[in-house]
Amino acid sequence: MPGMVMEIGDKELRKIGEYVRGHLEEWIRGIRGERELDLIERSIRLEMEVKNLREEMIVRFNAVDARFETIGKRFEATDIRFESLDKRFVSLDKRFESLDKRFESLDKRFEMLQRYMDKRFSQMQWTMGLGFTMIVMLMGVFNFF
Repeated sequence: MPGMVMEIGDKELRKIGEYVRGHLEEWIRGIRGERELDLIERSIRLEMEVKNLREEMIVRFNAVDARFETIGKRFEATDIRFESLDKRFVSLDKRFESLDKRFESLDKRFEMLQRYMDKRFSQMQWTMGLGFTMIVMLMGVFNFF
């Protein structure tokens, strides 16, 4: 009932005050105890969480280390491959050098053949030129026209 107000007298207020004073320390201790227990529980949960995080970090770092080791092995394998490729290229270079020497000797042969053919061609030209000249002279001498 909304309009009802209870009036408390001085005697009741003193009793309430004495009751509160008598039990106040006990209540504060209870609240402090509850707060201390709550703080202890929180710190234990925090410690457990930190421990779990540390264990998870260790597991992840170990996984990363394993990955780096496999990557290192891959690089070592590729290094070996590149070394074998280098050896192949060196052998190819040597082959090309020997081919260059062969081509040089072939070039010399072709030059010699060219000189020989030039000589033979010029001889044939002279022979044909002399032959035609002789025929023309004979025709002029014997009047075959």
